[in-house]
Amino acid sequence: MTQAIQTSAIVGVIGAGAMGAGIAQVAALAGHTVLLYDLDAKALDKAHAGIATNVQRSIDKKKLDPTAGQEAIDRVRTVANLADLRTASLVIEAVAERLDVKRALFGELEGIVTHDCILATNTSSISITAIAAPLQHPSRVIGMHFFNPAPLMALVEVVRGLATSEDVARTVYATAAAWGKKPVHTKSTPGFIVNRVARPFYAEGLRILNEQAADAASIDTLMRDSGGFRMGPFELMDLIGHDVNFAVTQSVFNAYFNDPRFTPSLIQQELVNAGFLGRKTGRGFYDYAADAAKPAARIETNTRTPSKIVRGESAPLYAHLQARIGESSQCRDDLPGLIAQIDNAYLFLTDGRTATERAHATGIDNVVLIDLALDYANAPSVALTRARQCADDAYAAVAGALTTAGYAVVPLDDIAGMAVMRTVAMLVNEAADAVNQGVCTSADLDLAMEKGVNYPLGPLAWGERIGIERIHDVLLHLATHYGEDRYRASPLISALRYAGQRFH
Repeated sequence: MTQAIQTSAIVGVIGAGAMGAGIAQVAALAGHTVLLYDLDAKALDKAHAGIATNVQRSIDKKKLDPTAGQEAIDRVRTVANLADLRTASLVIEAVAERLDVKRALFGELEGIVTHDCILATNTSSISITAIAAPLQHPSRVIGMHFFNPAPLMALVEVVRGLATSEDVARTVYATAAAWGKKPVHTKSTPGFIVNRVARPFYAEGLRILNEQAADAASIDTLMRDSGGFRMGPFELMDLIGHDVNFAVTQSVFNAYFNDPRFTPSLIQQELVNAGFLGRKTGRGFYDYAADAAKPAARIETNTRTPSKIVRGESAPLYAHLQARIGESSQCRDDLPGLIAQIDNAYLFLTDGRTATERAHATGIDNVVLIDLALDYANAPSVALTRARQCADDAYAAVAGALTTAGYAVVPLDDIAGMAVMRTVAMLVNEAADAVNQGVCTSADLDLAMEKGVNYPLGPLAWGERIGIERIHDVLLHLATHYGEDRYRASPLISALRYAGQRFH
């Protein structure tokens, strides 16, 4: 079994920005002497001071022994020349995201370090294969992609280029684990794991907004309250910065030769053009001025107390929803997928079709659809939509039943797949495609999304909870509704559905 590099080995870090300083801190706390290099002497001083402050903060919070903390600070040494890295066993660069810059840097390093020194790049988007191609020894070049802030975020993507040796990949993986991180193996493909698989989280939110099905605050609320995500897509894009998020989307879109699945949004492009980049400029989807009103989700007011609730056949996915609406001694088993009949309205879980199409297909006018929730037992909010032919009074009875059950009901216009379901289905789909294309394993993919972007569940595990057959149906219905290749189902999902198998 390949071992991590020894703590006696010297680690070089190039680039004293936020990422470089964070990586240096991680390596020093793991016991390594760290040589931190940057062209800017002021940046080096700032980075070293920042590391000392962060370590002291951990000491003050009783998370770190004072002696161990001071020793870690002392192990970080700033150097003025690239040649000072000649004794390093591992060098990690965190410089500008430009291929020419990284190639030139590694080319210079080859003439400085020993033949067995590993050269790692913290790039989030550039091909490891392309970076290594001009070098005399491309086999020792690898991606070691940390997430910001590096001392706090657990995930490290260990990215193999076409020429990267297996020994190097195993050593870096073991080293990241020894540093207290959660490493995952991935091939050097556009976006690696996280930046690729996360695209639908933003893209579907933007698409829903573009279709005017709900406002940003309502969609964010649903993704938090029903989806279980820590932040909704719009508040997260505001936090990341639209210039950064849009650039990543464009990069992945271009790298996949304009695959429609990664199509950037005109809405986000307009924000970038206007300079409304989010929190850092004081305005994005939301206004961050001190006196700005905090946006709130739209909550349904068209409600009434129903006189009769008859549940449909129970299913594990929405059994807790049925329990919150109210148990009934009666049960209708003649309508597959019926959650409940509430007076003369019929409540179903979205399956990727619009409520209007479901009403037409079933011959029932009063069709109301509810969106997916991660946990119906505890979700504070859920979304409803109604068929165009659904009577106001019938819809009000459903909204009233859910309100009485303790849910805040967020109304959506009648769009295919609603909000949470279509977003999660597309996350599962992208994850399945990454596994199907050999980018990573199912286990590593779910771990990456949980640790890299704090998803409540790995997408593939979530897909299994929802049911692969149900996910497949949602994707097929979305593809039919929009007539776009964007919603094509991954071959892996199709295969597993018809074989009755699972991702894990």
